[in-house]
Amino acid sequence: MDQPVDPGWIEARLVGARPQAIAALLRYFRNLDLAEEAYQEACLRALKTWPKNGPPRDSAAWLIMVGRNAALDHARRQARLADLPDENAISDLENTEPDIVERLDAADYRDDILRLLFICCHPDLPATQQIALALRIVSGLPVARIAAAFLVGERAMEQRITRAKARIANADIPFETPGPVERANRFAVVAAMIYLVFNEGYTEADPASERAGFCAEGIRLARLMLRMFPGEPEMMGLLALMLLQHSRRLARIGKDGAPVLLDDQDRSLWNRPMIAEALVMIDKAILHRRPGPYQIQAAIAALHAQAEHPEDTDWAGIDRLYEALERHAPSPVVTLNRAVAISRLHGVQAALDMIEPLSEPLDGYFYFHGVRGAFLEKLNRNDDARDAFGRAIALASTPAEAAHIREQLDKLKQENRKFS
Repeated sequence: MDQPVDPGWIEARLVGARPQAIAALLRYFRNLDLAEEAYQEACLRALKTWPKNGPPRDSAAWLIMVGRNAALDHARRQARLADLPDENAISDLENTEPDIVERLDAADYRDDILRLLFICCHPDLPATQQIALALRIVSGLPVARIAAAFLVGERAMEQRITRAKARIANADIPFETPGPVERANRFAVVAAMIYLVFNEGYTEADPASERAGFCAEGIRLARLMLRMFPGEPEMMGLLALMLLQHSRRLARIGKDGAPVLLDDQDRSLWNRPMIAEALVMIDKAILHRRPGPYQIQAAIAALHAQAEHPEDTDWAGIDRLYEALERHAPSPVVTLNRAVAISRLHGVQAALDMIEPLSEPLDGYFYFHGVRGAFLEKLNRNDDARDAFGRAIALASTPAEAAHIREQLDKLKQENRKFS
């Protein structure tokens, strides 16, 4: 008697094959809803037949063929052109599976997956809809889980995803294989969306929440892209950056839910294997000699991760890397971050002078007022610091951010009492 198939193994295969299968079905049907329905039907048949007949040699190929046939049969039944074939005839792929695998290898399925992710982050969609659509379509997360993470009702999230699909259907995105320039553009957009998914989890204070799980999902999507495009140094840089940030997850939030600054974190809680993997990834990216923003940000995070103690941090190296980042991706936020390194190298006044011109473009940015308040506090300009911290609290997007700034204000009040 054959050994029964482990249900956990089946679930892992279905999750792992989902992006490739839906991407191929989307290319075939050119309809996102139909591709998703075809994949769901294939999954139902897998759950029915795999425990009995054993797993196929290539799960993705099996799901693509069964999903495609099921969708075509459904269309024929609706048109009364043909009856549904016998279940065994569809499910028995002993002779046909090598065929579909060969055709999959001939087709550039890497571009299928890139297209699928690119469609999910279409610029007509707001960032929250991009993230929700990618988590639903590519990652296969249940709508209820996505809704819980975004603190909205399941029906409201379902409507958001439906509206996003409708916009995509009207966008007329071409299905032809993209040229080198278009592929590079799509790759950059997809990388940005993956980082958005990660950051949705990274800003969550509760590591046990649904939303915090988005960090792992962002990392999984980056690994998927690297399997498809193993020679892309910017995706290596993005994966390394997310691994380095995620390696500190147990140390960056205090028991009270407030953020713990990097210098105050318990570095024994950092995930060293994750850091080691990221450092190897950065070394691989450097070999390509095509530096980009994600690689530079990862290199900055690596210098922090390699410092055994805060005082060991290579601030001169971090400053040079931020200077390079300003050339590759200039923005006021990059300059704001560089000012922290400048404060360690050349003093707080020099750092404050650097960020003062940013007051207009970053007036609505929480971290600008928090950093400026910290600089002013160190210069004993307590009234100005209090005003900056008050502005930061007004802009805080999470309770944890607001709690951290209130802690700074409480310190200022205590200082004032000492000298009153």
